[in-house]
Amino acid sequence: MRHGLPYGARGQVVGILGGSFDPPHAGHVHITREALKRFGLDEVWWLVSPGNPLKDTGPASLERRMAAARGIMDHPKVKISDFEAHVGTRYTARTIMVLQAARPETRFVWLMGADNLAQFHKWKDWREIMARVPIGILARPGERIAGRTSKAAQVMRDARLHPRASHLLGASDAPAWCFVNLPMSTASSTAIRKAGAWSKAYGEMSQKV
Repeated sequence: MRHGLPYGARGQVVGILGGSFDPPHAGHVHITREALKRFGLDEVWWLVSPGNPLKDTGPASLERRMAAARGIMDHPKVKISDFEAHVGTRYTARTIMVLQAARPETRFVWLMGADNLAQFHKWKDWREIMARVPIGILARPGERIAGRTSKAAQVMRDARLHPRASHLLGASDAPAWCFVNLPMSTASSTAIRKAGAWSKAYGEMSQKV
């Protein structure tokens, strides 16, 4: 596994779900399974990041979050990677550029929740991200309107695919994006941390890493 990156077959369409996964939870699992069905993907790769530049405080250790991700996401078409830690990237645009260079024969689709679309225009080089990969957006509770009316959504409106054509996203050339509504888990990493559930759910696991 070069640079901590899974192997991909020639022409494979892979969805990328990046984040701190601090901790990973049922909501991540749910949107991953839905993305596989909705966007014409062959696999989904979770990229567990060393840290989030938009957050003031650091996450739990990478080893702990990787172990938790592997423990909760059990699916033959989903792979867990710490690619960003290996190549030293911190921002999504740079990660995607290096990812495409490492796997030039693989088609990538960036996956995110509607809450991220609402603040996407704050991401570093967000227009470059749109120019590089199609983006699949999965609605989260309470964030649908904010996502659809966001600055990024308005700027990118001509590149939007209708939800009924979501299965074509993986075969589409960037810029292209699709927003799909689905029943969502209300699980939240922030809420889990505040409730102290990291220790309850992953305490035994963390002792092993």
